[in-house]
Amino acid sequence: MLITNWITANHTIQPIGLDIGHSSLKMIQLEICDDRLKVLAAGKTPMAVDLACDGPERERAVVAAIQRLLADGQFHGQNVVSALPMDKVRITSLRLPEAETDQAERVLRREAAARFDLDPAKDAVNYILAGSVRQGDEVKSEYILFAVDHETIAAQIRLLEEAGLTPVAIDAPACALFRTFERTMRRQEDRERTIIFIDVGYRYTTVVFGRGGEICFVKQIGVGMGQFNDEVASALGIGFSEAESFRLRLQRDDAIDADTRCHVVDALNRMSEQLAGEISLCLRYYTVTFRGKRVERAVIAGGGAYEQVLRDVLRRHLSVEIEVAEPLRGFDYRPDKTDKEDLNGFADLALAVGLSLKGWDSSLVAERAPRAQPEPVLEGESP
Repeated sequence: MLITNWITANHTIQPIGLDIGHSSLKMIQLEICDDRLKVLAAGKTPMAVDLACDGPERERAVVAAIQRLLADGQFHGQNVVSALPMDKVRITSLRLPEAETDQAERVLRREAAARFDLDPAKDAVNYILAGSVRQGDEVKSEYILFAVDHETIAAQIRLLEEAGLTPVAIDAPACALFRTFERTMRRQEDRERTIIFIDVGYRYTTVVFGRGGEICFVKQIGVGMGQFNDEVASALGIGFSEAESFRLRLQRDDAIDADTRCHVVDALNRMSEQLAGEISLCLRYYTVTFRGKRVERAVIAGGGAYEQVLRDVLRRHLSVEIEVAEPLRGFDYRPDKTDKEDLNGFADLALAVGLSLKGWDSSLVAERAPRAQPEPVLEGESP
């Protein structure tokens, strides 16, 4: 599929970026006007936790939420780019001898079929060249392989069409996340050093290593803020919703008695240590695989971006600077043009921003942001 944008003499309206999360749904639409990136419309709405599982009830809730945001916001047109469900995307790294790079697509499709029990003639398989690595005395090319079954894509297209939208592309979450931040890596030193992008969602955490304007490592970890809430609930002997409330109050530094605060912090520390340990393994793999490539900092996005305990633990484990994501940095943005829901912070909009940026013509904003990486992603049909 091709990305279709509304284009006039002096501005381009991007497709709506739609992030269907497990606990909330986010939408944003960007436009390029007079060489500047602007937020045309944005909004988010919570999804009931008991609808976090797949099924017809959740699909109906998603459709209703999309239609509600479309009705309340100032979105233009029906074109949309959405992300594949994180639990449906299969990701792995593969190495091929450099002599076989001209046959990479055929070999990778065969490997995807074997590893994930997919049909390479029907299901979607794509890949990114991560770089060259030395394995023993041989230099090999490392690829990041993305794969998803055809039915998952078909189901997503049906859901979007039922909501009244026109899907122009379906993206892999890791690629959309990287696209959001790659545009800001304009300094030469940024392009020469590795940056870790961490999106902590409700059920999953996506980790992307970027260097030189390219993705060089991807990992999806089955730990998110839902598990943090579960741990707090267990520690205090309370329900899930009340545990989430305590966790959010701690972020705002609201008054909580010392004993309760201690139990909440301990619970958050336990989950933070678990998640940081997984991300540390990613860093270890990267530094061993791509020797001499310095990791500069980590940028944390998603619902977990404002969890101070998590940031402190990550800083200790990774030994790099930890920044809270600002996906709207450099954008013209007027709060009156967004949904009435609280959009303060914006870190959880990172994925939606990257989706709306898909297919943008960077020459229109060449002075404000570099060209987005033309990485392969999973479209609405097998490539």
